Amino acid sequence: MRAIATVCLSGELPDKLEAIARAGYEGVEIFENDLLGYAGPPEEVRRLAERLGLKIIALQPFRDFEAMPEPQRTRNFERAERKFALMKTLGTDFMLVCSNTSPLSLDDRSRVVEDFRELARRAHAHGLRIGFEALAWGRHINDYREVWSIVEEIDHPALGIVLDSFHLLALGLPTEPIQRIPGDKIFLVQLADAPLLDMDVLSWSRHYRNFPGQGRLPIESFMKALGKTGYQGPLSHEIFNDAFRAAPTQATALDGIRSLILVENMVPNAEFFTPIPQAPRYDGIHFIEFTLDEDSEKSFSAMIEALGFRKVGRHRSKNVDLWRQGELHLVLNFETDSFAHTYRLLNGPSVCAVGFRVSDPELAMARARAFRAPVYHGPIGEGEGDIPALRGVEGSLIYLVDPETAKEKQWRQDFQLFEPEGEEAGIRAVDHLTYVLQPTQRLSWQLYYRTVFDFVAGSEHEYADPRGLVLSQAVTSQDGTIRLPLNVSPARETLPGRFLEQHQGGIQQIALECADIFATVDRLRSAGARLLEIPDNYYDDLAARFELSDELLEALQSRHILYDRIDDGEFFQVYTLAFQDRFYFEIVERRGGYRQFGAANASIRITAQAHARARQLRY
Repeated sequence: MRAIATVCLSGELPDKLEAIARAGYEGVEIFENDLLGYAGPPEEVRRLAERLGLKIIALQPFRDFEAMPEPQRTRNFERAERKFALMKTLGTDFMLVCSNTSPLSLDDRSRVVEDFRELARRAHAHGLRIGFEALAWGRHINDYREVWSIVEEIDHPALGIVLDSFHLLALGLPTEPIQRIPGDKIFLVQLADAPLLDMDVLSWSRHYRNFPGQGRLPIESFMKALGKTGYQGPLSHEIFNDAFRAAPTQATALDGIRSLILVENMVPNAEFFTPIPQAPRYDGIHFIEFTLDEDSEKSFSAMIEALGFRKVGRHRSKNVDLWRQGELHLVLNFETDSFAHTYRLLNGPSVCAVGFRVSDPELAMARARAFRAPVYHGPIGEGEGDIPALRGVEGSLIYLVDPETAKEKQWRQDFQLFEPEGEEAGIRAVDHLTYVLQPTQRLSWQLYYRTVFDFVAGSEHEYADPRGLVLSQAVTSQDGTIRLPLNVSPARETLPGRFLEQHQGGIQQIALECADIFATVDRLRSAGARLLEIPDNYYDDLAARFELSDELLEALQSRHILYDRIDDGEFFQVYTLAFQDRFYFEIVERRGGYRQFGAANASIRITAQAHARARQLRY
């Protein structure tokens, strides 16, 4: 059973239950604070859950219970009896009891055993069950192995253990002993991941948990150990995260479902295993589609022509042009009755779609449907190719193009092609595309690409903008041919912040790869391309940081090329001015296996872009 705790989501309790049901969960844990803040009686919550087809699998948490002195001990059993009555009203038979954090609690194992034996007896008399969970910050008990030894000693049918991946993995506890716990004595499994942060575990837990697949904890190790127990109960999310509390409820609930499907597939042949299609192979970005109006056509065409792109086709029935350089195609869509037009009304001239080259689009679509990715079906004209597509960031499209179609079939079928004029500039393909997202959406889209496309999430990088901080994390196809940095900034006046405020987000940076950046930049300049100027001070610092020849330094400085080196890998990058203060191009060359994105140069590049913007230098 797939389940989620209401604490994971933003909004009021009815809104949470509605979103949970729509996302496809079968069960829900009612977090006590959500119930206490609800204006109606508990019976209404039960009826709403039943109407939505949700099983309330738990009431949680019951805190500060075991090994308390009097009079707190007596009060705790009275409190438990009240919760038992509430559980019956809600229609759930299970309550989660977390280990005591009170400074009043006694370090007395015999008292812990005595208290839980009595609580189990009382729960059993009501036909209910209780589960004991070790909090990572429990005062005397913070290890699931200690909890299991207590549960095993008491040996009561109404008492079991609750395993929470965060509490276990955050402390670095071994997962191997999980295998020796009988599956029928594990009453609930809660799942949470987290980034690796150097902070106290309570703050880490309360603010930075995320769904498995979004963090860095060894969730797979936990799941593989769980898979050997024979556990057949619910897999449930319990996430405390500030961004989740601010994010749209439905989107977060859907992320949770994707995460559960991901972890279910970590353990083939386990009781909870649900097979999904494997990801196909990817082979880079085949095309980028821009939505443009007639007013922007001339300036944008001049911009890409100066970059070495050549116009090679005109759509047979639509107001759409095709440009090409190397293996990359740019589609310029000027239609006024189309998806592109709708996207342009919301976002202005922008990138509205990209095409991924993929070995098996049908397999990719089957996997996408398994992970609940939204599919796009647009109108297809007579004789036109039908390319499968998914919804991406800000409602943009991701087309999945098979090898045969990617060769020439797509263009010859839909376009009148002709011999181009002019020379190319040495650009071969897309190196990466950088998206700007709402700060609350980064984890969501990171998980989307990891699950739907089986991409790998890189490390997070923070860099300074003159007006705030920017956080960047890249998702990359397994073979490295598709790279998509995801940028967010909480500050509205940063470069990504302004783009988000003014243009709703989406692709802000289009990085193009070449074989010889010096020759390419020379061609761009001779063709009139307008490139971003980098201050001379940067090159003085570059000479201090790296042992570069005077000749190379001069070649970089005279062309305003930025440089980075990691081990034996080198990275060269140069930028165009922004198009209408919206998006811009970057030209890069990689040498020696360099796999990053020039993060060391991000701050100076953004500062130079801010200066250019202040001087109104743009296309």
